[in-house]
Amino acid sequence: MVAPTSFFADYGCHVRILEETRILQKLGHQVTIATYHNGKNVEGIDIRRTLPIPWRRHYEVGSSRHKLVFDALLGLKTLELLARGHYDIIHAHLHEGALIAHLLGKLFGLPVVFDFQGSLTEEMIDHHFLERESFFYQPLRRLERWINRTSSIIFTSSAHAERHLLEQFGCDPAQVRVLPDCVNADVFLPSVDLDPTAQADLRRQLNIPDGHKVIVYLGLLAEYQGTGLLLEALQRILATHPDVYLLLMGFPGVQQYRQQAKALGIDHAITFTGRMSYEDAPRYLALGDVAVAPKLSLTEGLGKLLNYMAVALPTVAFDTPVAREYLGADGHLAVRGDVESLADKILASLYPAATDKWNQEMGKRLRQRVIQLFAWDQAGQMIVNTYRELIERRTGRSNTGPSSHTRLATQRNDQNLGAEINPGSPAL
Repeated sequence: MVAPTSFFADYGCHVRILEETRILQKLGHQVTIATYHNGKNVEGIDIRRTLPIPWRRHYEVGSSRHKLVFDALLGLKTLELLARGHYDIIHAHLHEGALIAHLLGKLFGLPVVFDFQGSLTEEMIDHHFLERESFFYQPLRRLERWINRTSSIIFTSSAHAERHLLEQFGCDPAQVRVLPDCVNADVFLPSVDLDPTAQADLRRQLNIPDGHKVIVYLGLLAEYQGTGLLLEALQRILATHPDVYLLLMGFPGVQQYRQQAKALGIDHAITFTGRMSYEDAPRYLALGDVAVAPKLSLTEGLGKLLNYMAVALPTVAFDTPVAREYLGADGHLAVRGDVESLADKILASLYPAATDKWNQEMGKRLRQRVIQLFAWDQAGQMIVNTYRELIERRTGRSNTGPSSHTRLATQRNDQNLGAEINPGSPAL
């Protein structure tokens, strides 16, 4: 795998890379991850890192001109690994990884899978690193188009991303396959399945007042994630419901949003945890009465929703295609970018009417949905079947006989998912 990021960093695409690796290992495959110099090592995962660059030793997240140097070093590391080892597939994450993989894949005669996790140019705009009117926009857009259309197989995390590739970049429908973000529902558990004494102790450690209802957020803290809008919504909520508390978990903009919370007069009702370990996330999320995901991006994934769903939390998100796809009919969807709408939806989740059974049972239905539609065992088999297909294309072989490994036997029939996963070729 080629991962042009500081893997592992307890958020977003890193979780997808990690869980894909774990399920592939579970199915009997060996995975090596080539990534940047920084990042947290994970026990049992083969991670190979680039050399550092002296003037940017602590880079971890976000668009930056320094990524050009990081990506050049990542290309050299990937070249070194391919020259010294034996690999069957290059699985590339993000557009920078796909560019490296396409160039080196041709050199070594290896098939490439591109794990698409959002538009390159749109993400740069979201991060305020690029403007649509910039001289560099069109060249970068053409590069993005070339990477997309050169890829033999593209995995997307949503049907919306699939449509984006087909409509905006002219990709062939045969190229694109929906591989949704998934979640381990045996790890992310509802609060009723956890030790109540330990959870009460954790609540006290976080200074959450007794009797207060808790909103939880887990992810990056940034404007395109809607963090500032969430704080403004909390200010509106506290004006009428002072018994509400926000557990805000994530990084990197902690100091920026502490200052905003203080300016809004709501800092007494928030605990900023900073960076949250992926291993600790389930029990922290289980403290919540409602979860929120006010992400504004229309092209990136929204994997945090699946963690919320697995913990059986009523969930509020801005109304985007990806949020609709994951939550189905059982989410509270606020008008995108509207603070008042976001506050209203959070309140509706926190204080459902006594007669509103739909609201009261929302969390249970969301957990059932995530178990049925977003399990890593199913996704892992789809990945392996795709690998086999690409290897057989390259070698001209075809194996249509029964597999000695488990076939993907489950189809996703839910119309909101927008795609159906069919039984594929035998596993490697």
